[in-house]
Amino acid sequence: MKLYLSSYKIGNKPDKLKEFALGKKIGFIPNAIDFVDPKPRQESNDKSLRDLTDLGIDTEILDLKDYFGKKEKLRAKINSLGGVWVRGGNTFVLRKAMKLSGFDEIITSIDRDDFLYGGYSAGICVLAPSLEALQIVDDPTAIPYIQSKEVILEGLGILDYIILPHYKSDHPESADIDKEVEFCEKNNIPYKTLRDGEVIII
Repeated sequence: MKLYLSSYKIGNKPDKLKEFALGKKIGFIPNAIDFVDPKPRQESNDKSLRDLTDLGIDTEILDLKDYFGKKEKLRAKINSLGGVWVRGGNTFVLRKAMKLSGFDEIITSIDRDDFLYGGYSAGICVLAPSLEALQIVDDPTAIPYIQSKEVILEGLGILDYIILPHYKSDHPESADIDKEVEFCEKNNIPYKTLRDGEVIII
């Protein structure tokens, strides 16, 4: 699996993202902002989608809510795609949507070298072994789903460290990222910081 991990939006390696997505259908996962009111949520998702389509990336919406309790249906859908793009928002909301749909089990079992997992902010934070440090910035009680309000602190474990985005950046959350860094250092949690614009490619 190829990883394109951006602090905010597309980041500074759009040509690499285009290369990874070439000839593929990419599923856009909007669920990290499911807690936001419908109108601003739609506007934000439309803009994030345009960021991808403006690069010529063939994209379709993959709303995990449509697959709650339907893991095998989601598995078949993901198998038909060349990758996913997971937008930012609230990491705990996103993690819950991944759990309720079975996306967490599906993505961690993918054995395709050419499959793209791309995203930014919450979409990359969720790859960590633990989400505990993120409670400083993201509200873990913001989960909007009637199926379950239980907070999940375990990440997907695809990375063996946590990425802390928006570090020393012109972003509303930037000031609190220093507190996340302090938390990680105090608790011996491996981490990497990303400034907005920066991208990690794996």
